[in-house]
Amino acid sequence: MPITVTAPRGVLTPEGERAVLPRLTTALAEASGLAGNPAFLAVVGGTVHLPAPEAVYAGGTNRPIVMVELKLPNIGLPTQESRAAFIRAATEVVEELTVPGHRREDIWVNILNAPDGAWGLGGEAFTGERLLAALSGA
Repeated sequence: MPITVTAPRGVLTPEGERAVLPRLTTALAEASGLAGNPAFLAVVGGTVHLPAPEAVYAGGTNRPIVMVELKLPNIGLPTQESRAAFIRAATEVVEELTVPGHRREDIWVNILNAPDGAWGLGGEAFTGERLLAALSGA
């Protein structure tokens, strides 16, 4: 389940650049009710993109937006409550890892769902049922 963080260079602290993905992974596991599940943690990965500050825009103007995009199967974060929990937690994580003065409203979180069978690892497509079985050790 890829997590992509895009932040203008210099907006995340140096520690934040290293810590943001591990902390977002923990936030996702907690929002999913799967904290401590090694099978779940093994399928969460991501990247941090640090474009030049002048390459990031919001509303048509240059602005230091930090964007967190989570892509997961449609069985992931299945309720409004679980999605809201991840959005709150992800916003808090990023807020703690940005430089002083970065505005909370400049942290955007987006959750995208893949339909059943449109999510895969190692060239193999997983249905929600099969993924749940793999995560439960069945």
